[in-house]
Amino acid sequence: MRVFSFSQIFFGCLVLSLSMSGSVVASPGVIKDIEFARPNGYSLKLDLYLPEDRGEGALPTVLWVHGGGWKNGSKKNCKAAWLAEEGYAVASISYRLTDAAMWPAQIDDCREAVRWVRRNAGVFGLDSDRIGSWGSSAGGHLVALMGTLPYSEDESVSSRVSAVCDWYGPTELLTMPPNNVGNGRTIEDVANSNGAKLLGCTVRECPKLAKQASAYDNVSNDDSAFLIMHGDEDPGVPIQQSIQFYERLQKAQVPSQFKVVEGAGHGGKEFDTPESRALILSFFDRYLKR
Repeated sequence: MRVFSFSQIFFGCLVLSLSMSGSVVASPGVIKDIEFARPNGYSLKLDLYLPEDRGEGALPTVLWVHGGGWKNGSKKNCKAAWLAEEGYAVASISYRLTDAAMWPAQIDDCREAVRWVRRNAGVFGLDSDRIGSWGSSAGGHLVALMGTLPYSEDESVSSRVSAVCDWYGPTELLTMPPNNVGNGRTIEDVANSNGAKLLGCTVRECPKLAKQASAYDNVSNDDSAFLIMHGDEDPGVPIQQSIQFYERLQKAQVPSQFKVVEGAGHGGKEFDTPESRALILSFFDRYLKR
């Protein structure tokens, strides 16, 4: 007679329940297209990666937030999925892109995903007290804000995260080159920049809004722990964005690490080496598994 483990029974129950709700179990340990919110009728979904051998305890969770200039990209091809092999649940989330909504819809959606994890922790065997976030480029911008932007005092369920891994995210919109005239960029170019599409105005027209949407301008001493990684040959987001952000975190005495990825541009294979994975795993283990 075959004996089933707790994890196999648990996942089997999820398969039955979620298949009935319309979510798709793509492969063992991956549940796709779980709707976590519907703002103004817009369906937001996530893919949940769970360890195949989950053990007995509740799982720490890391949310993956994709890049794409806030106008492109999707939750597919999750760069954080490998963490499931290390005892984490990973939620790769969608958020409203700029063709659907402007700021602050994007950070609102990220925070709602955190709340979903907490509300559903008991269903999926997640630990509601141990949640982190990780994102690249525009996703790095959003996760950095998840760790710094003040939280609403009237939250019924907390959207706070304990640890943030920021991959080459723009952290100060006012100084991002595409948002400013010069070096061949015209006023028309700036008006059509990704930053202007995100905010609904150029940073010079709405500097207060640009600061609200910049992690650099929201640092305080109670922020989440940070790991920042940035390529020293990044042509899209200047490494200075991460340098100055790290320096401000350090000044505020926020636990933070900064890793310059030598020879790397805006992403690339240099960010997915054994050394990079070891650094990321050590960081999340320190703040989410203690």
